[in-house]
Amino acid sequence: MTALTRVPVGDLVLDVVDLGPRDAETVLLLHGFPQSSWEWRAIWPALLEAGYRVVAPDQRGYSPGARPDGVEAYRMTELVGDALGLLDALEVPQAHVVGHDWGAAVAGHLAGRRPGRLRSLTAVSVPHPAAFGAALRSDPDQRERSQYMLAFNEPDAESRLLADGAAWLRSGFGALPDADVYVRRMQEPGALTAGLNWYRAQTIGMRDPLPAVTVPTLYVWSDGDVALGPVPAAATASHVDGPYRFEVLHGVSHWVPEEAPEQLVALLLEHLRTVAAQPASQPTGGS
Repeated sequence: MTALTRVPVGDLVLDVVDLGPRDAETVLLLHGFPQSSWEWRAIWPALLEAGYRVVAPDQRGYSPGARPDGVEAYRMTELVGDALGLLDALEVPQAHVVGHDWGAAVAGHLAGRRPGRLRSLTAVSVPHPAAFGAALRSDPDQRERSQYMLAFNEPDAESRLLADGAAWLRSGFGALPDADVYVRRMQEPGALTAGLNWYRAQTIGMRDPLPAVTVPTLYVWSDGDVALGPVPAAATASHVDGPYRFEVLHGVSHWVPEEAPEQLVALLLEHLRTVAAQPASQPTGGS
């Protein structure tokens, strides 16, 4: 079912799943760490059946043709630029943007800084970046949940994650059936360093305030997520000035698109139908 293509975006070449009618409304699916576009595989069929075009890239560091050296190459400005560059390359003026984990962070920055390129935003698991940053500063629970991020910044993080058959890396997936798919990708030369560089670069050039989100927004959080607590999840509402819906999936872990795809896609399709009933904003600018 997958239609994998390679799309040049600046100096990079992204592996992209591109499915559905080229003239349909586009849903851009952005994955998280340490996954790939494969995490959305249970979401694609319902979106296609509903008539949407599905675009799901393996992002910077995950596509073999997009693994630049150096931490600074993974700044948020670069990650957002990749998403915009991909939309430009595919001649998509506006998209419904859906992100999970780090993909949700990219989507949040994209919505805040380039709202004209979004028809809607759906964030899965990760809250608005400003809400998350505030929780890291003030919420003991979230600081405790985020201790792994400090370990990911250590110089020996790669060797520790991949030691003993990638035992530590595998442990983060719990009982996720396709963990081997992601572990194999992270064992490719340079892949894990590139993925970890998303964490290592997160403080570079991110001091500028992020504008509130004005596009229609759905935020889906699961109360079984060990990495993301209720404080930043609840605080996301204060960073959205447009139409907003917050949904909690009970008893679901961090890996929402694979553990609860039916629940997620039902919420997503309802969100997209609601947005369709609203007038679209005018797209602005390129990448």
